[in-house]
Amino acid sequence: MLSFMTAQAQGFKVGANVGLPIGDASDGYSFNITLDVNFIWEVSEDFGAGIATGYSHNFGESVNLSPGISIDIDDASFIPISGAARYNVSEKFVLGADLGYSIGISPSGNDGGFYYAPRMQYALSESLDLVAAYRGVSLDGGSLDVITLGLEFAL
Repeated sequence: MLSFMTAQAQGFKVGANVGLPIGDASDGYSFNITLDVNFIWEVSEDFGAGIATGYSHNFGESVNLSPGISIDIDDASFIPISGAARYNVSEKFVLGADLGYSIGISPSGNDGGFYYAPRMQYALSESLDLVAAYRGVSLDGGSLDVITLGLEFAL
C-alpha cells in the first residue's frame, strides 16, 4: 500500500481491439470488438499496477442444430472492471494481466463472471502499442473466450 501511495503515475491509455471467439464460444459467436481503458501507476522501473475497464461485444450467429432447425444466438456484451499489472520485459516489450469481474450487459440473463486477460504489448512508438490478448469471462456452465489484437494509445 505504501509503495502505491508513493508511485508515480505511468499513464492513462485507451485501446481498440478486434477478436475471434475460441473454444466453445466459437460455436455461437463469430467476431468480437473490445475497447479498453486503463490507468497504470509506475511501482518500480519495470513494474506497473493500476485499474482497467472497457467494453466487449461478441456478435452472435445462427447455429444449425440439424437440417432445417437453427437458432440465432444473441450478441453478448460485457463491461470488465479489473486490476491491472504490467511488467516491462524490455524497452519495447511488456507482459501483463487484467483480473476482475465482468458485468454482463446483454443479452437478458447475462450475469457476467470472473474476468481474466493475460496480454503482450509491443511498443510501436512512445505513445502507441500493439496489444495481443487472451480474454475470458467465466460464466455459469462455461466460459466465453476470445483472442484479440489491437492498438493502445497513451493519452
